[in-house]
Amino acid sequence: MWHPVSCESTNCQRSRYFRVATILLALLSLSATVIAGSSPELKVGNGFITTRDGVNIHYLIAGTPHLQWHVKVSGRPMGEAQVVPTAGPTLLFVPGWTMPAWIWQKQIDFFSKNYRVVAMDPRSQGESSETGEGLCPAVRARDIKAVVDQLHLAPVVLVGWSMAVTELAAYVDQFGTRDVAGLVFVDDNFGGLAPGEGNPDLLFIGQILDDRQKNTEAFVRHLCFKKPHPADYINRVIAACMRTPTSDAVALLVGKDAADYRATAAKIDKPALFCYADSPYMSAEAQAKIQQSVKGSRLEVFRGDGHALFMDDPEHFNTVLESFLNALPK
Repeated sequence: MWHPVSCESTNCQRSRYFRVATILLALLSLSATVIAGSSPELKVGNGFITTRDGVNIHYLIAGTPHLQWHVKVSGRPMGEAQVVPTAGPTLLFVPGWTMPAWIWQKQIDFFSKNYRVVAMDPRSQGESSETGEGLCPAVRARDIKAVVDQLHLAPVVLVGWSMAVTELAAYVDQFGTRDVAGLVFVDDNFGGLAPGEGNPDLLFIGQILDDRQKNTEAFVRHLCFKKPHPADYINRVIAACMRTPTSDAVALLVGKDAADYRATAAKIDKPALFCYADSPYMSAEAQAKIQQSVKGSRLEVFRGDGHALFMDDPEHFNTVLESFLNALPK
């Protein structure tokens, strides 16, 4: 917002008001052109960053920072208004257990029209390095930090699904929220068990060791998805999951189950959104409890969707996430 500067001549005042008004109108027109022209044909690129322990992390990238234009006049004559572009946040999507970055394709396509969007393959997943080391939330959080730093993503909105929910909590625990504009937690918890709770992953680990292919197929077909999807897409997801070696897949589950970042909820001082499926994966009570542990956070429940709720109902998820982004402090 600008304020008039005194001028000896009324005509001079009017002339300067007119020039600033002209600049503002031009900027509004430019902003509309940037948004409208940022297009359906945006290309998705990819690359690798290398972590401090030598692991190559693959990522997909699309879009450009969304520019919010304003006129800065402080300390300058009214007729010399300065145009200042301000980049909005980048979105970084992190998939769950054994899943590839491209599982977020519907979000990449939608949000890259107005934002820079990155999706990463965590270590031992997708096209990233297979390694038996660091398969736990603490180390994988450092991989997320490496992506944020090396690609200069700050301010960044971190979106983590399933196992990546615990990894985002581990990120906040280690690095705080300085580079973070917001956090989106999709259908999982911060680790840890309440007294008397059993651990369903122990049964799943046994099933994976007994018959990896059969139980990975069951996980994808019956837990991740409740809505119909093309058979070739489902088979592609299953094949991508199977790229992670069984020893690494089991180590990831053990590492996640050994983690407990519930206390980290108190450290989250940026806007947060929790998205949960209406499924037995987490009870309604457990969903509400973790959401309420993060002050000022929002909860959205996706009725009738599977664990991969952002794929079962991408329109709903994208709308909710877009509303969250629009409400972030400018």
